[in-house]
Amino acid sequence: MASAGQRCAGCYGGIGRLEAAFSSECAHTFHPLCVSGAHTCPSCSAFWSFTPTFQPSPFQPQPARMPPPVRHDAAAASRSACGVCKCAFVYGSPTFTSECQHRFHLACATGSVCPVCNARWPYQVSCYPYLHPYQFPPPPPMPRPMPMWTSPFVDQPSPAVYDDDEPLEPLAAQGAPLDDWDLVQDAANGGGRLVLDAHCEHPAVARGEPHDSFVVLVHAKAPGAATAAAAEQTRTPLDLVTVLDVSGSMTGRKIALLKKAMDFVVDQLGPADRLSVVAFSTDARRPIPLTRMSDAGKVKAKGAVQLLMANGGTNILKGLTEAAKVLDGRRHKNAVASVILLSDGQDTYNLGGGGGGYGYGSVSYSKNYRALVPGSLLSGAGHRSTPVHTFGFGGDHDSSAMHTIAEETGGTFSFIEDEKVVQDSFAQCIGGLLSVVLQEALITVKCVHPVRVRAVKSGRYDSSIDAYARSASVDVGELYADEERRFLLLVDVPKAGDADEVTQIMKVTCTYRDTSTGQVVDVAGEDVAVQRPVEVAKDQQPSMEVAREKFRAEATEDIAAARAAAERGEYAEAARILDRRQEALLPALADDARCKALVEELRELSTRVASRREYEKSGRACILTGYSSHAQQRAASACVAGAGGGYRCPPPPGGAGGMGMGGAASVFGFGAAGAYATPAMQMMVGASRQVREQQQQQPATLKRKSGSDGVN
Repeated sequence: MASAGQRCAGCYGGIGRLEAAFSSECAHTFHPLCVSGAHTCPSCSAFWSFTPTFQPSPFQPQPARMPPPVRHDAAAASRSACGVCKCAFVYGSPTFTSECQHRFHLACATGSVCPVCNARWPYQVSCYPYLHPYQFPPPPPMPRPMPMWTSPFVDQPSPAVYDDDEPLEPLAAQGAPLDDWDLVQDAANGGGRLVLDAHCEHPAVARGEPHDSFVVLVHAKAPGAATAAAAEQTRTPLDLVTVLDVSGSMTGRKIALLKKAMDFVVDQLGPADRLSVVAFSTDARRPIPLTRMSDAGKVKAKGAVQLLMANGGTNILKGLTEAAKVLDGRRHKNAVASVILLSDGQDTYNLGGGGGGYGYGSVSYSKNYRALVPGSLLSGAGHRSTPVHTFGFGGDHDSSAMHTIAEETGGTFSFIEDEKVVQDSFAQCIGGLLSVVLQEALITVKCVHPVRVRAVKSGRYDSSIDAYARSASVDVGELYADEERRFLLLVDVPKAGDADEVTQIMKVTCTYRDTSTGQVVDVAGEDVAVQRPVEVAKDQQPSMEVAREKFRAEATEDIAAARAAAERGEYAEAARILDRRQEALLPALADDARCKALVEELRELSTRVASRREYEKSGRACILTGYSSHAQQRAASACVAGAGGGYRCPPPPGGAGGMGMGGAASVFGFGAAGAYATPAMQMMVGASRQVREQQQQQPATLKRKSGSDGVN
């Protein structure tokens, strides 16, 4: 039985509580018909050892005949053991859950009749082993290359636990109380509290008619920083681990640009922030422990980065495992913690079906990318996931792996095709991480009887609807200063009484933890209601706020559908999906800036999925970046050279957006970087570009100076 709020990893549609579901060996869940006949996972591209088939049954579905009595202990057993063989389910075994709420191993569920209750299913269930040609014989392991860099840390064995993090800065030194002017500015920004509001699809519904799937938009906006000085004094310190690829392909210009980008990151961190650097190639090492970025700490961090040398293979799992050890072993913890992962290649050691590492030139048995993420970075009992923000560097990285790592941990995936702007991409991410204002945000909606919730469109955020459809919730998690989230709720509004002029629909509240004070805050929005006239005016106008969000949500679903089509090799169909969404824009939204920008993005993505060559070159990375950004409503740009459209990267203060270092408009940002980038992100990107311009001007200045000295 599917849990409330669960989504199909193939079509991204909801799986109802009484709908059948197929769970793959790579731990993704689908509608049965979405994966019938598939031997690779539509979500992570893993090769399956069993190919499920769900063919339409010649018989009409019928309910169970003579169902056995259900006891609590039997129900619990049915969830943990197969209904046919009675063996327990283990991780990695494909399972099928029927409409009659019985669960089986895929190999045990054959036919169209439930073996437990004799209910007839709407399709014939079967499977057969699928042996991929890559599987036999396994390639022999290649010899490992030499260590990746020469530094004082290379000969030190990696301990089981890192518990040498530097103590936090004393609280008295981290911030100061706001003065009167800051409090005035704080009040102008919503009193330093999250702001909730809601918009109905239509202002009125006819009194004598019910309205099913009536759309309500719930909008939340995080408080903004009062002033730059106050923000620096009161912002929440950060524990950051950067996991950097230093494999052989990073030699030369790439690693030089990466070192400059890391120097910029170090300069932006304050004395209360802590940084640890992990470098990986064939193996992984931690050149610097979690260290406070005081003046001495910054010198230490920059020195460790400058010692990095490129050599060896690409072992992403080793790098993330070291990062997990750094965060897990902390004796002291800042409230905000995150990981930045950059890689320019494909993991050559950990994607084999046998679990062993294979060297260069080998082909993985399967592509279970989730296996690259250590368990402690994922959400589990009693703890949330640690966001891993991933950056695909150059055109040869594994965008599917980087996207999956980010998606599984709640991070974002960004594509850096134009290597010279890696510093700007880091800057946008750091601008957000240094402005986290609230965590553990949970938006709750309670309907007024007899209104019922039909569905919640929340993108990648977990949502749930209670058993009686009277309330729903969305787990928003962490928000940066000035960030916004919009969610659509579909509710069933019944007929109103003869004397009812207004129908109360719902009450919206949000609970979160303020990162600066650690206090739990409750915020209530205004009650949502709709007018109930006898007849609705013919000239009634729909809400543009709701229409804009519906277009964005539908575009996000189409981006996912286009990606699925392209992965099947149906490139023309992928382009048609994106083109149809552009044409579906309502005339009333034609001049809306955000919708126009989204249409430009869809147009650019359409050209990048239209052929296999374009899709393999940059289309997959661009479309994954776009989906990552829209599904989370968070800036995650793809900076590509020579783009014909899309969002320009956020402009620096007083500068022109999208301008390359030479002044040509050659670098663009996809994934709604313009729509989701907060003021803090834009300021940080502007600072990065100013630094790069100064670095570019220095050689020319020195050359002119040396020339004038020679003349004199």
